[in-house]
Amino acid sequence: MYIVLFIIVVAIWAFVDGVVLDYYFAERFWYSPITAPPGSRGLLPPVGITNEYGTGTWAHPLGTDHRGRDILVRLVYGSRIAIQIGIVATGVGATLGTIIGAVSGYYGGWIDDVLQRTVETFYAIPFIVLMIAIMSAFGRGLWIAIVGVSVITTPIFARLIRSEVLSVREEEYIEAAKAAGVRDRNIIRRHVIPNSLAPVLVQATLQIGVNILIVAALSFLGFGAQPPTPSWGAMLAQSRTYMLPDPWFSVWPGLAILVTVVGFNLVGDGLRDAFDPRLND
Repeated sequence: MYIVLFIIVVAIWAFVDGVVLDYYFAERFWYSPITAPPGSRGLLPPVGITNEYGTGTWAHPLGTDHRGRDILVRLVYGSRIAIQIGIVATGVGATLGTIIGAVSGYYGGWIDDVLQRTVETFYAIPFIVLMIAIMSAFGRGLWIAIVGVSVITTPIFARLIRSEVLSVREEEYIEAAKAAGVRDRNIIRRHVIPNSLAPVLVQATLQIGVNILIVAALSFLGFGAQPPTPSWGAMLAQSRTYMLPDPWFSVWPGLAILVTVVGFNLVGDGLRDAFDPRLND
């Protein structure tokens, strides 16, 4: 939880300064994440290490990239893309998937068949192929990436919530609500979905980590946020040419992705243990 909270706070700061204030604090008190400071040397290693391009200094503690931009600054401001797409896309996908799965499981019959066949069609397509198709058709950009990741996330939650609803709809309080004349939509909203949400919350936390990996993969392939906007996947892509002379250029964004994904996975495992005490028996 501490890992996740720290990264979220950093991402919020990066969003406020980068989007709202147009890098005001970064350019005034630190370095711009999109342009190199005057006189900066490219591919400097971390502080205390020497390579063919020079010796690392405290001015750039993690080194510089191929354009002379500070890597630490770009890691901080690149967290915005990963967290923004990861959380927003997971939230949208979980919401749509919950609605589709609840309706499908509650009504059954032909409604269930139509919705599930549609869900399975999207689920059967490799997610990277689907994402590239979506972004090739509608353009490359942050919000297109959010929409695309939401689309590929929705089937996961739809199938999960449907399996829960199939058992919840047989409970006595559902029969009582029907006997009292409560409309189906109100039963789904007030009784079915709230009593089926525990596994959805666990999956949502785990899915954020998965979506962050998807975002990094898209940025690595040239989709998602476009240069010079900093993103961890794009930093990895840019470092490929310089792995031998300056391996640190690729190490830092890789570690950032690793720590973030592991953090969300640990939180998801903790929520799963909390919601299912039988795992501790």
